[in-house]
Amino acid sequence: MSTQRNLPEAMFFDMDGTLFQTETILLPAYHATFDVLREKGLFMGETPPEERILGALGMLLEHIWQRVMPDASVEARQAADELLLHFQMEALKQGQGKLYDGVSETLQALRDKGVRLFVASNGLEDYVGHVTEAMGLSPLFEDLYSAGKYQTRSKVDLVKIALDTHQISSAWMVGDRSSDVEAGLKNNLIVAACDYAGFREAGELEGAHIRIRSFAELLEYV
Repeated sequence: MSTQRNLPEAMFFDMDGTLFQTETILLPAYHATFDVLREKGLFMGETPPEERILGALGMLLEHIWQRVMPDASVEARQAADELLLHFQMEALKQGQGKLYDGVSETLQALRDKGVRLFVASNGLEDYVGHVTEAMGLSPLFEDLYSAGKYQTRSKVDLVKIALDTHQISSAWMVGDRSSDVEAGLKNNLIVAACDYAGFREAGELEGAHIRIRSFAELLEYV
């Protein structure tokens, strides 16, 4: 696991739980969302446990809401989508949110080495773009790929689109969930699994070539 590998042409990074400490804006937005859903009569009862939304990070949005509120109506889930995004965008505008330690410096170091940097996220286009910009990362990334923009059914497909579009022959996938590992392996990429966010479930990172416990540790492998 500690062996250095050849410098890749490009690296693809998941957003939530990899670059961005999602819970710093997600949890307040989550509770505000359910307050409004109750006001509108679209949801009854207590707000589902935070663990449900945190455990669903990295999934497609429709799967997130199926997990968080399995008995809710389609209308309620659509409203939850819109409300959660709204409250998170408001938080970013107010200067809230935080990157994991060493993210900016590590990305800059990789870029200085000539690595092309991309985001590959299952999130909404607006969310991914706003987080990247608000956190000051926009100048470091060549392009942003989101399931919301490309309407992909899996991160495997999303990464394949990026690889083909930019004619990339060697790359790494860096992320913290099973969807990231799958996206990397099925596209024949080196997978660096981030084991510091705490959102993953047991066994999710199996199959990864590298496992890092801080973002800056990535530099030790290139």
